[in-house]
Amino acid sequence: MLQEETERKMQEREAVLAERVPPLKLSGLSLQEMLDLCKDLHHKIDVVDEERYDISLKVSKNAKEIEDMNLKITEIQSKFKKPTLRRVKISAEAMLSVLLGSRHKENFDFKANLKTVKKEEDKKDEVTDWRKNVEAMSGMEGRKKLFDASGN
Repeated sequence: MLQEETERKMQEREAVLAERVPPLKLSGLSLQEMLDLCKDLHHKIDVVDEERYDISLKVSKNAKEIEDMNLKITEIQSKFKKPTLRRVKISAEAMLSVLLGSRHKENFDFKANLKTVKKEEDKKDEVTDWRKNVEAMSGMEGRKKLFDASGN
């Protein structure tokens, strides 16, 4: 059966080609007529290539559409549908009652357990007379003297 089918397809192909492409008559043609025939054949080849390209684009576009449609069909027919999520404002009490159910009896005050932080005021240095701290201010001079003494 497969051999018969392939033979039948080959015969159909040959019949279509014989119908579309007439046999070439090359005998008795001059050089100019041969060049014109070649140009004509090249033009026909270009036209056929353009048609083939257009058809291949249409086929690929249709294949993509079919694939998208199949995905939509499987999505529609699937049992599990993802619900659309929305933002819900819920208090801590309501959330605990939902999570714990009947075990949620007492009210929790979450803010009561938070540590309180007191801001310490910066202690401002009192302005004192600079002459009292002359010895402290001259620290670099004292270090310089020590360095010079150890170098000798």
